[in-house]
Amino acid sequence: MSDATKRPLRADAQRNRDKILAAAVRVFSEEGLDAHLERIAREAGVGSGTLYRNFPTREALIEAAYRNEVARLCDSVPGLLAQLSPAEALRAWTRRFIDYATAKFGMADALRAVVASGGDPYGDSRQLIQSALTALMDAGAAAGEIRSDIRSTDMFAALAGIALTSSRPDQREQAERLLDLVLDGLRPTAPRPA
Repeated sequence: MSDATKRPLRADAQRNRDKILAAAVRVFSEEGLDAHLERIAREAGVGSGTLYRNFPTREALIEAAYRNEVARLCDSVPGLLAQLSPAEALRAWTRRFIDYATAKFGMADALRAVVASGGDPYGDSRQLIQSALTALMDAGAAAGEIRSDIRSTDMFAALAGIALTSSRPDQREQAERLLDLVLDGLRPTAPRPA
């Protein structure tokens, strides 16, 4: 049965799956590829059988955990825009992007193992993230809160650069300063006197 034709999970089964994915990100980020799946099950508060029923292989768990992080990042956009001004929503989302990049950095060895086994954990993640960022920047430009002459692809490149240089947990302060620098550059400029 394909993913598209599977029935939705019961609420308790979905909660268990979500707890497993969150625990997997934490444990793989801390321990890398050698993380024990039993520890992930324990941290999630489920039995090993529940973990293996949802994710029959280590690679399936790693890929699902990574894709779940991408989905959480991208799915946060409507809520942020509903609660905050567009500029503040963009600011909050960029912090979440660094959280995502930190998790991805921690899981790098595990993700490489998935790729080596023929999996494609990244799939359409770049496109999803780019679309989320475009929605935020379009909202900010429409509200006059950020410059309209900056492309979201340029902003994505800036965020990727920050993530490459500052995504380790011990570099968080630097990442925050760099994000502030980039976001300050998005403020609309006052018209120059004639």
